[in-house]
Amino acid sequence: MKKILVRSATHLLAGAIGFAAGIYLLPILIAPPAPADAEIEAIARYAVFTGTFKRDLQDSDPLHWGEGKVTVGPQAVTLQGKLAPGPDYKLYLSPEFVETEQDFIRLKERMIRVGDVKTFENFVVELPGTIDPANYNTVIVWCESFAQFITAAKYR
Repeated sequence: MKKILVRSATHLLAGAIGFAAGIYLLPILIAPPAPADAEIEAIARYAVFTGTFKRDLQDSDPLHWGEGKVTVGPQAVTLQGKLAPGPDYKLYLSPEFVETEQDFIRLKERMIRVGDVKTFENFVVELPGTIDPANYNTVIVWCESFAQFITAAKYR
């Protein structure tokens, strides 16, 4: 009986580790190629605002972070930097700077979701013509599936 319990426990542990590794690695494996620095720089020339993703935000941690230069222009938001890999990342614009999940949830009704973030080194997310970035001051990356704050940058 003890042997069965030990085997069951080790198999469950191995399954849990495999599941967690899959959640972490799958987005990396299916991510499209990241835009090159030259592409980011070409789009960033039209930016009206800039900000910085930093690793040391209150709800950022070793698995949920971003770092690098963010630009916001009339047609796109770009990142020249890196994000911690994860599933279902969304880019939001917020009228207030936030750095916690609790603040994000509190302000979500006043934010606008811009689009999906599909790469983890550099990104370009096009802004729909109906969004005026001057009505906001912060770019936020949020994991929709797990309601997890990733990073934010105040741009004005």
